[in-house]
Amino acid sequence: MKYKNHTNSIGSWAGVSQKEWLDWKWQYNNRIQTIAQLAGCFNVTPARLNEWRTVAGYYPFSITPFYFSLMNATDVNDPIRLQCFPDQKETNFSLGGATDPLEEERDMRVSGLVHRYPDRCVALVTNICATYCRHCNRKRMWKIDAREYNKGYLRSMVDYISRSPHVREVIVSGGDPLTMKENTLEWFLRSLRSIPHVEVLRIGSRIPVVMPMRITRQLCYMLHKYRPLWFNTQFNHPNEITPEAGRACEMLLEAGVPVSNQSVLLRGINDSYETMRELLYGLQRISVRPYYLFHCDPVKGTDHFRTDISSGMRIMEKLWKNVSGLCIPQYVYDVPGGKGKFPLHPFSSFPAERLKTDEHFFDKRDKVN
Repeated sequence: MKYKNHTNSIGSWAGVSQKEWLDWKWQYNNRIQTIAQLAGCFNVTPARLNEWRTVAGYYPFSITPFYFSLMNATDVNDPIRLQCFPDQKETNFSLGGATDPLEEERDMRVSGLVHRYPDRCVALVTNICATYCRHCNRKRMWKIDAREYNKGYLRSMVDYISRSPHVREVIVSGGDPLTMKENTLEWFLRSLRSIPHVEVLRIGSRIPVVMPMRITRQLCYMLHKYRPLWFNTQFNHPNEITPEAGRACEMLLEAGVPVSNQSVLLRGINDSYETMRELLYGLQRISVRPYYLFHCDPVKGTDHFRTDISSGMRIMEKLWKNVSGLCIPQYVYDVPGGKGKFPLHPFSSFPAERLKTDEHFFDKRDKVN
């Protein structure tokens, strides 16, 4: 796959060289993080600017130039824009919601380490993301001073895990772990790998979607050393499956790091059979396994993204009937209150008369055996 030059169509970065554009450090250092920067990308009314300022007072924003380049920024319904632009709907709390609906804070054994299930835990190693997704279930972390947590903070997680022999899998999350200094991330992975009962590592990152040039040969070589290591990312719309993203995933796969996808069902973005089908087909083309389709969590400030479960069930039922099984994710609801993931399966339309016939067959087989 070849990288596509997006810079020509974006006035704010018209003078940026291809070399700079493909440099992840340039992308990271030139994120859109202020209202003035956002307004400088295109013409916008004073009223809209005031709306954005109000929202930014609740929830900050950050958008990489690359991710910005994927959208039609003048279309208020563009699926990329909806995921990263501040939206006044985020300040409408009519449906309630909670800042921490999954009660992760309750299950933190040490600061930043969520240990809910006996055999695995989640390490929140940073609160920084290259691009802040407006539907994020950890929006509560955005207003904390943005920082990469130091080794002392991370060491307390390692110490806890080393004293917890039932933990066999550690999920490294945040924020986005790939915004950390690479040597700090490697130190953390190496420390976890040195614990005898930790068998599997997992990284959760949206970097392949929003800043794919961060996936370098050097990074892949480093991750390869700590296999078995699984990489979970989040593509939510077919427009996010770019040549650059495909190449990033290909590099991870070539390094022996399996890549899975965890989408979120989002109103107005991917809550239709046609869009979801194209997303799943696109993931299959770049060899990324659809893993979960999450029902959007009831997070404060995400009312406008949430669909009803029956809509998701209808989409899944149609997918089951028409799409290859390799493309089908598991539709789940992470139940509020930290009760865990609940699978949402559409009602089977298997013919009742066929079911009776098959039951009769199995009864006979069992008697014979």
